[in-house]
Amino acid sequence: MRATPSGSPACADDGRPRRLAAQLADMIPGAATIRVSLSDPTQTWPHLHAIVKDEAGRTLALGRPTARVAARWILRVWPEADWTRPHTFDLALATLTRSDRVASGRGR
Repeated sequence: MRATPSGSPACADDGRPRRLAAQLADMIPGAATIRVSLSDPTQTWPHLHAIVKDEAGRTLALGRPTARVAARWILRVWPEADWTRPHTFDLALATLTRSDRVASGRGR
């Protein structure tokens, strides 16, 4: 495995999601989860979108730059994820899960 000039491995290590969770928790106090998608409802084309919720499930208001930075950081840690679907990053567990809602099972 190749190393960076600092001598650390060039690939991501297992601690990267935990470090990201700590950075995002510092940047967005009270955040518990961050849902990231490429479909901002205010845009007509694919655009990064983030929704931050607290432990109680309430949406936290974020400025557009902060939301975009958080979404970009998450995308960079998991570039292999299928970003055509939304994902949720749990800050307490430092895990990313697909969070799109399946319409089946909702009676019509």
